This record gives sequence, structure tokens and C-alpha cells, in this order.
Amino acid sequence: MTLQDNHLPIEVQMQYLRPAQLEARARAFPMVYVPFGLIEWHGRHLPLGNDALKAHAILCKCAEEYGGVVFPPQWMSADFKSRRQLTKAYSELFGKLKRMGFRVIIAVSGHNVQAQIDMMARALKPVTAGGGVRGWAGWEMSLSKCEESDSDHAAKWETSNMLFFYPGLVDMSALGDGPLRLDMGRPDGIGGLDPRTHASAEAGRRNCELAARAIGEKARELLNSLPPEQREFNIQEISPEHWWEV
Repeated sequence: MTLQDNHLPIEVQMQYLRPAQLEARARAFPMVYVPFGLIEWHGRHLPLGNDALKAHAILCKCAEEYGGVVFPPQWMSADFKSRRQLTKAYSELFGKLKRMGFRVIIAVSGHNVQAQIDMMARALKPVTAGGGVRGWAGWEMSLSKCEESDSDHAAKWETSNMLFFYPGLVDMSALGDGPLRLDMGRPDGIGGLDPRTHASAEAGRRNCELAARAIGEKARELLNSLPPEQREFNIQEISPEHWWEV
């Protein structure tokens, strides 16, 4: 198994940036994207971390075109019994990103279950309530859903995304050539169109292109909805005197 990422830009990923690089990107477009997902069955052919990997990759493409930076992917299920505490933890994360100086926070889940979106939206609410920052939570294709941009579970769309971004992590031969159960049932756990006949890297490329563009336009819209005096990166400097950690 080889990790290939179809040239995801390093310069937009927060964990790889030096302080001056991060500050330059944040001042140019004070926007931070946070990808979410969980460790979950995605057929025999896709990696367990598919959801956050997908969201992270799309957001990297978005930041490359529109600006801003991408926070490292977060793998955590909204089905945890401690959901209230988890929501509080993510609210603290978003609050730290606000105090870091960002004006727009976009949370994107590749796990297409409403509970995940609800958790992210609740976590954002107290952070944006005081003004000075905007936030949005949604699935990767919430704003781009159409014939060329959609999602499923380990079927056409999720397999296509991974074939485009991480082909080295996909093993189509693991599906065999016999009948598959495509209603999320056992033993296959796949929901949607048969990935063996409908998935392709090209379909993934187009899907991700449309999703990234729609999210980028949403980021611009949110930033422009702030009063002009509140659209600038909001700390004096990324340095030990003014900022230390998220």
C-alpha cells in the first residue's frame, strides 16, 4: 500500500507551515477550514479514515484556489455517548481559532450523517454569537450537490474521490467480481451505485472541483458579510508575544 495524494498543496496545510507562512496566508484571507470524519467501515476497498481524508483533500483544493488554511483532519464520531462533551471540545477548538485571528471558520464533514453536522453547528454557535467571526458547517457536497457532485457510502462517489486523491489507498480487487449488496447491508456495507462500474478518478476530480469551488465561494460570502473593519486577520502577530498554540 502506498500513500499518494494527487499533489495536495503543502502550503495550505496548517501543520506544515512555519509561523511567517501561516501569518501571510491568514492575512491574505483570514479563513480556516476544519475537516471532520470518523474511523468507519467503507467497504473492503477503501481506507477506514475515508471521510476525513476526503473532506481534508477537498478543503486543501479549496484553500489552494481561494486562500486561507486547512486545519488537520479530525476523526471523531458524533455517535459517542459523550457527544455533549465532544461538542464542547470542538467549540473550544473553534474558539481558539477565532482568538488566533481568523474571521471565518468552515467545518466540513465527509461523514454524511446529519448528527455530525448538527454537532459541528452547535459547536460553532457560541463562537460566532459574539460577532466578529462567521462560521458554517456542512458536508463536502452540501453546496455543490448536482448530477456531477454527490456522496454515498463507499460506492460511486466516495470511491471516485479516493481514486482521484489517494489512488494508492484503493484496492478495487478486494471487491471481487461477484454480486455486491449495495443497500448498506452485510456483508458488503456499501450504499449507492456499484463502484466497480461507476467509480473513476475523473468523476472524483469533477466532484471535488465543484465541491471545493462552492465552499470557497461560501467562504468569500461569509467574509464579505462582516463589516469592513472586521475582515482583517485579528491578531497583531503570530509570535510568542501574541500567540502560542491551538
